[in-house]
Amino acid sequence: MSAQPEKIALFIDGANLYATAKALGFDIDYKRLLREFQSRGNLLRAYYYTAVIEDQEYSSIRPLIDWLDYNGYSVVTKATKEFVDQTGRRKVKGNMDIELAVDAMELAPNIDHMVLFSGDGDFRSLVEAVQRRGVRVTVISTVSTQPPMVADELRRQADVFTDVVELQSKIGRDPSERAAREARGPREDRDPQQHTPQFLQRPAVPQRVGADDDFEND
Repeated sequence: MSAQPEKIALFIDGANLYATAKALGFDIDYKRLLREFQSRGNLLRAYYYTAVIEDQEYSSIRPLIDWLDYNGYSVVTKATKEFVDQTGRRKVKGNMDIELAVDAMELAPNIDHMVLFSGDGDFRSLVEAVQRRGVRVTVISTVSTQPPMVADELRRQADVFTDVVELQSKIGRDPSERAAREARGPREDRDPQQHTPQFLQRPAVPQRVGADDDFEND
């Protein structure tokens, strides 16, 4: 009797993965990413989590969300919250940790392997809880930046840690596509995978959870 294919679920922390890929200098091709993990077993779900700024006339991440929703991903969103800090700076807060954790715990009895695209150390307890239910956990982030994008405690807890750099040839966009897009200019770029939220359109500085001074992920 042949072995049953492994049942896999992906949990993608959208802001964290974007910041990680940006820091490494390449773009994620979400169609290739889905195909890569479909080839590794029975992919039951591919969740993508992101916060959105709902009061904007145009949300720059909406085309990406719609594309993912129509192309095999389960997209989970919630509105960001704005506040002013003690220095008077306007900040945007968007955290999807609870949503991701609830989905992972609910799905755990039905999967063999959880793949978490995040370096956020807050997920260490979730990984441990899922492992206690007999699920193998792979964490995908990077230690190739300074400082590393993955928290050490999360990396240690995972059954397998995979550096995004190792997957670049399988889930990254062809660099020639980026050059062609830049040559066309932003008005001619119609690829929804390339739209990023305004609070993420910034020079990438490696941080633990892919946050910056104006966007808080905690």
